[in-house]
Amino acid sequence: MSKKETYETRTEKLLQPIAEANHVEIYDVEYVKEGNEWFLRAYIDKEGGVDINDCVAVSRVLSDKLDEEDFIDEAYTLEVSSPGLGRTLKKDKHLEKSLGEEVEIKTYKPIEKCKEFAGILKAYDADSITIETDGKEKVFTRADIALIRLALDF
Repeated sequence: MSKKETYETRTEKLLQPIAEANHVEIYDVEYVKEGNEWFLRAYIDKEGGVDINDCVAVSRVLSDKLDEEDFIDEAYTLEVSSPGLGRTLKKDKHLEKSLGEEVEIKTYKPIEKCKEFAGILKAYDADSITIETDGKEKVFTRADIALIRLALDF
């Protein structure tokens, strides 16, 4: 397991009881470098969405726990937030909750001269994602997908 994966896994374990105590669920945890800075991001959610008070409450307790455990070598910034409306669907649990919703898919390479697709998420398995667009089903190999997220309708 890479250092990044270790940090994310350990943080998620610390976050689990904090999330439960605050009546939120963990959407995702990521440890990323942007420019010269490291960020530890915890995305939380709940029915009806989270607000700033949820994020502050979780952040304060998580920050204290991370200080106690002190397992991250680099200096980093902790951020606790909602995954947002156009949330990225990274895990099977995200896809499961989003069945029947409109999604946007971006592929690494053009498929039929296009790299961006939109449609209703119909199915998924370990190897593929299926959307319905213009009344037809289109199947994508997961390895070809750079990004899948909920579509924003304004």
